[in-house]
Amino acid sequence: MSRRRIERAGRRAVVTGLGVIAPNGIGATAFWKAVQQGGSALGPVTREGCTELPLRVAGEVRGFEAAELIEDRFLVQTDRFTHFAMAAAELALADAQVDAGQQQPFGVGVVTAAGSGGGEFGQGELQQLWGRGPHFVGPYQSIAWFYAASTGQISIRGGFRGPCGVLANDEAGGLDVFAQACRSIRRGTDVVVAGATEAPLAPYSVVCQLGYPELSLAADPHRAYLPFTDEACGFVPAEGGAMFVVEEEDAARRRGAWVRAVVAGHAATFTGTSGWEKSRQGLARAIRGALDEAQCPPGEVDVVFADALGVPAADQAEVLAIADALGPHAADVPVTAPKTGFGRAYSAASALDVAAAMLALEHGVVPPTPNVTEVQHGLNLVTGRAHRAPLRTALVLSRGLMGCNSALVLRRAGDDRP
Repeated sequence: MSRRRIERAGRRAVVTGLGVIAPNGIGATAFWKAVQQGGSALGPVTREGCTELPLRVAGEVRGFEAAELIEDRFLVQTDRFTHFAMAAAELALADAQVDAGQQQPFGVGVVTAAGSGGGEFGQGELQQLWGRGPHFVGPYQSIAWFYAASTGQISIRGGFRGPCGVLANDEAGGLDVFAQACRSIRRGTDVVVAGATEAPLAPYSVVCQLGYPELSLAADPHRAYLPFTDEACGFVPAEGGAMFVVEEEDAARRRGAWVRAVVAGHAATFTGTSGWEKSRQGLARAIRGALDEAQCPPGEVDVVFADALGVPAADQAEVLAIADALGPHAADVPVTAPKTGFGRAYSAASALDVAAAMLALEHGVVPPTPNVTEVQHGLNLVTGRAHRAPLRTALVLSRGLMGCNSALVLRRAGDDRP
């Protein structure tokens, strides 16, 4: 059966709920306040077992007490990245005013993305195995580390039995989950809980990351993550993430839901790991594909949320990709990278960018790029203060360390095109 025949015409996906757990704020309100002000939440690594490692600066989520938000029976069988996902999903469902108990169980799906999985839980269990023996390893070792743990636990907790999935992906996964959610919506599902969270700041996880040449090992939090500058020395890792409630538009409006944004278009490409220069062509093609699906001319893009890796070759490739895809409009469109203030949380990095983009559309404000002042590459990067502007369309970009490229177009509710 063809894709067109199994998808229902006219079913559009909109976002009605948002939940954020980030280094610069827990909850959408706190997150947006910090993003709009352009402050930095980056700081010295303090997580147990990590302080003597070469990684000096990270974006840590502080003040998050999982026991206050999640039932004990889930805590004992899940890792920190799933704690983030469950808490953010609960915030998103509350924001959308979706009562899990009132939903048809087969009408709600869940899709998440993760790049590292439950490293902290897995390390703890392996330490028990090596230090005390197999009788001290719990049964949840087999599932808590797994990429799909967040999807499974959100589904179990909410009683959701609709289409579920997980993208074991790099940074681009936080955008690709929206493509999966939209596909489920087009095929008949009314509600999808979608997003990405990561918790890569356990010792085992950090040691694995030390093999990335793009990782910043700078010690000064204000100089460690400076994309698009001549001081760029890599990216700063972070934990946290964002979850969203994605609904079929007509169903959402029938129940009186507030539509926060329209998921207008998405596209993805793969260019491999043979050099960041090749990401130029792949990212430009993803941008064009997303704009085509959204029926959005380049001139209608009001703001770009950049991938902003912080590696000179990658930054240059991104600037050229934006120019290739947007043409003359690229010189005028404001570009921002709020993640320089809270870190790059792998798959969750682009999910947090989507959260920032949605809030920017709602408030008519382009947030600044924290810590960055002297911009190279001729990019129209917003720095210093937030820039107020009438925003209708946002373009969110992401590239993964393994070669994935992704672009997502969001429309402000009420200003979307047919």
